Amino acid sequence: MRKDYLFTSESVSEGHPDKVSDQISDAIVDLFLSKDPEARVACETLTTTQLVVLAGEIRCKGVHEDGKWAPGALDEIEQTVRNTVREIGYEQEGFHWETLTFLNHLHGQSAHIAQGVDASGNKDEGAGDQGIMFGYATDETPDLMPATLYYSHKILERMAADRHSGAAPFLEPDAKSQVTLRYEGSLPVAATAIVVSTQHAKGYDEGEQEAELHAYVKRVVAEVIPPVLLRETVYHINPTGSFEIGGPDGDAGLTGRKIIVDTYGGAAPHGGGAFSGKDPTKVDRSAAYITRYLAKNIVAAGLATRCTIQLAYAIGVSKPLSLYVDTHDTCTVGDDKIEAAIMRMEKLGGLTPRAIRTHLGLNKPIYRPSAAYGHFGRQPEGDLFPWERLDLAEDLKAALA
Repeated sequence: MRKDYLFTSESVSEGHPDKVSDQISDAIVDLFLSKDPEARVACETLTTTQLVVLAGEIRCKGVHEDGKWAPGALDEIEQTVRNTVREIGYEQEGFHWETLTFLNHLHGQSAHIAQGVDASGNKDEGAGDQGIMFGYATDETPDLMPATLYYSHKILERMAADRHSGAAPFLEPDAKSQVTLRYEGSLPVAATAIVVSTQHAKGYDEGEQEAELHAYVKRVVAEVIPPVLLRETVYHINPTGSFEIGGPDGDAGLTGRKIIVDTYGGAAPHGGGAFSGKDPTKVDRSAAYITRYLAKNIVAAGLATRCTIQLAYAIGVSKPLSLYVDTHDTCTVGDDKIEAAIMRMEKLGGLTPRAIRTHLGLNKPIYRPSAAYGHFGRQPEGDLFPWERLDLAEDLKAALA
């Protein structure tokens, strides 16, 4: 790997149309899991001007069984959608939580998928789909995330907090950020470019009001990124000029189109599957979470400074087809030994889908908070973000002593 280079990652705010779709899909997952911890959900969301459309497959006791909706279920789904849009902050003419048109095309889960995934007789629960999943961790930041993505997320999180609190009333929900860092010896030494495009109130694209917005963004950046990195920074703030029309009114949104924002900002491989809208039997989601958990604990244990992990599954098959650990020549014990130690750990249960869900406690309504500002690099609190815990580090060290 090169030691001196520029690298860039981007983030998008909770009001970005694709992220609105992700949050709606995960709010639906949470709704069904709150009714039935074994619910099966694959919910896709389309958002555009004054319209939200749901499509996909579900199975949920007490909500949708034998092809029929329970009384009140459809109203509860619609209210969940509208509440999600309202909490994000959309009360605009082109997209308003109260007046948008809502269409629900969710239907029952395919029986052919169910027969492969469900446990029956001597058959253990199988993976909800085939695929490859990657996890990653690096010691670049306290949360063991790539610094470019970490700072991109933090800029937009801070701006959203100020918008919700009223501290920055000129901000509207849609925004994007991008951070370019110069690396020397594999460590970030300078932020060479910062890009922030934010939807704004009328008039904040010229004169004193534009200068106020630009000054605000630079203050946020200075409070998020260490000053030592900002000595040679070039700023691009709303480089197109006006950004009044945004969100789903400005561009259609779809679930699962921001998978690099959701994971590692391009600093690590991605298996290709999205997370949002899927219950945790879908290994696109649960296996991506366990690989992040493993990689993070490996780095936290001091076994490596960087770690990439891959898992692979076949639909309907419980055991993973492969486990691959790559510590990028930073390992203290050998990647093959880490692989063997992971598969020996009883608490990880051989990394079957059910073992992953049990170990991390994934059959709970915990997913909507993950659908904006990244699924990784977050602080575990209560049931939220269990894949970010560091409770395996000591076990790994003991197993490899």
